Amino acid sequence: MSLRHLLAVALLANAAPVLAADTYVIDPTHTQVEFTYSHLGFSNITGRFDSVEGSIVYDAEDPTRSSVEAKIAIDSISTGVGKLDEHLLAADFFDVANHPVATFTSTGVKAVGEGRLEVAGELSIHGVTRPVLMDVNINKIALHPMTKKQAAGFDASIRILRSEFGIGAYVPMVSDEVLIEITVEAQKAE
Repeated sequence: MSLRHLLAVALLANAAPVLAADTYVIDPTHTQVEFTYSHLGFSNITGRFDSVEGSIVYDAEDPTRSSVEAKIAIDSISTGVGKLDEHLLAADFFDVANHPVATFTSTGVKAVGEGRLEVAGELSIHGVTRPVLMDVNINKIALHPMTKKQAAGFDASIRILRSEFGIGAYVPMVSDEVLIEITVEAQKAE
């Protein structure tokens, strides 16, 4: 073996491995975006959006290299009450005819404890984009027992003021603050 070959082997053996972040595609059949708000102080109404798509880049070694992009079809709203769904889609709330999609694009991710992240990003609803900060729990990253593919699961929560997104109808009788809770299952992209 030549000296040059020995040096090359030694350099490669001591080089730090470069670990790539994994990209996951959101599984819409196992992902839910729920929202809760107070109605006149009497009840806390919960609804959800049934159509979510997007991707998550997750780097377990360096979470700051992670990112999220998601898109929600507003017309997929479901509160369990048809008339309420129609009202929420109308002009005085989501105005789905003019604003059919909500989006989230992360701007930064950092680890904040064992299995926990803070994800900063831009949330766009009703044609208004605002910075937000989500608390995220890493549920599980492992081989999925059914698909036999690498999968990742996360739960996230955020509180927003809907009036900041131009959806201020009936505030304060119907609460301005809305709790958004998200559970995501995603499959590693091929």
